[in-house]
Amino acid sequence: MIRLLFSAFLLIFLALPPKAGAATPQGSAANTTLITLLNTPGIKGAIPTKVLRKALEGYYALLEQGRVARKGILTVIDFNRPSVDRRIFVLDIEKGELLHSGLVAHGMGSGEGMAERFSNIPGSHQSSLGFYSTGATYQGSHGYSLRLQGLDPGINDNAAMRSIVIHGAEYVSDDFIRKHGRLGRSHGCPALSFSSFQQVIDLIKGGSCLFIYQDVLDAKQVS
Repeated sequence: MIRLLFSAFLLIFLALPPKAGAATPQGSAANTTLITLLNTPGIKGAIPTKVLRKALEGYYALLEQGRVARKGILTVIDFNRPSVDRRIFVLDIEKGELLHSGLVAHGMGSGEGMAERFSNIPGSHQSSLGFYSTGATYQGSHGYSLRLQGLDPGINDNAAMRSIVIHGAEYVSDDFIRKHGRLGRSHGCPALSFSSFQQVIDLIKGGSCLFIYQDVLDAKQVS
């Protein structure tokens, strides 16, 4: 009788689906790093667990595929937050450190105080979600800027063609928020404050991973 009960239990156990994020070596690495980061001052409570988990799982998968050239640095932008909040986070996931957090603008076509609409279409002036690889720096119309390569087909793979880059902007500041109740908006670029954009660009340039998230990404509600 005991043997029959044990056999039945074993069959049920083997039939259960694997835990999300733990079925692969990348998933196991993501879970281990997640635990470390969630107990790191400055990170704990700043980035929702769900968002950080998705960012880490994607980072390790892209690293395994050779699509992220620079290990260790992961940038997360959480567009579930309003533009008045600090919503860009630069992490050193190997050292378990928060390197930077700050303001970041979304595209004018995505909404006013909140980013609610997202697009991969040129001319939409909307932000694009998903995973990116950072590229080279250059001097452009916005000064010192950082190229981005979208890695998600149909979601952000037109980023380079749309000139979606990281740059500084005068409308990304606490002063602008005090005057207007929100940040200004870009043509789709994740624009940063003049006080921090050079530091951030230098932290993440050269092939690191950037993840831009909002809940609609899970439902693929992007155009």
